Amino acid sequence: MSRYEDPKTVCRQTGGQCALLDELRREIDTLKQECKKLHEMSHMDMLTGYYNLRHLLKALDGEMERTKRTGLPTGFIIIDLDNFKQINDHHGHEFGNKVIQWSCRIWKNSIRRIDIPCRYGGEEFAIILPNTPLEGTMNVAERLRAYLAESPLTVEDTTIHVTASFGVDVYTGEDDLAPEDFIHQADQFLLQAKQSGKNRIKFNKNKIIKSETEISPAERDVLFGNPSNGDKDSPSDG
Repeated sequence: MSRYEDPKTVCRQTGGQCALLDELRREIDTLKQECKKLHEMSHMDMLTGYYNLRHLLKALDGEMERTKRTGLPTGFIIIDLDNFKQINDHHGHEFGNKVIQWSCRIWKNSIRRIDIPCRYGGEEFAIILPNTPLEGTMNVAERLRAYLAESPLTVEDTTIHVTASFGVDVYTGEDDLAPEDFIHQADQFLLQAKQSGKNRIKFNKNKIIKSETEISPAERDVLFGNPSNGDKDSPSDG
């Protein structure tokens, strides 16, 4: 009997349950699972387990559209590992890959399940924070900065301290921006963080909605600069 015979005809011939139809259903289920896996892989960075640039742009576009509809802000953090070229030059690219994986694991364990971590490229990363204002996004960025700085990486007999610089921005729906434009804005604050000493966060103070009297002491330390948060200079107004 050919597997391509009409299943109904086969069933009439056997007088029992159609084995061919069951087989076809199993094959369809298998193909669906494989397609789903391939789709997920096309959106993932294999080294880190983070989403890739393609997914970043798609997800950020969706969250920005949601902000326009609901008025709920979309927080965004862009991160660059400090002195990564020197790490590669002194310890090799395999060691550099371990630094990337170590950093990403620390950050992923420190964000919400609804947050979207992505690898932007090389040693640069981005995290989308749905429904998060600037103050909350700043607090997350500071937590990620501190956790990494306080967690040295040891590989065999080599231990290094890894730090990163952070640019933070928030989309409120007031401006008609493409995802690429919004990323570029945040990237300018990342550049400021790198240029002003690294291992710190920079943002646009003009977007802070709370008045200073409404900000807690801990938030004030993060937002306006405190030596304990790695930003001894006052953050730029952008």
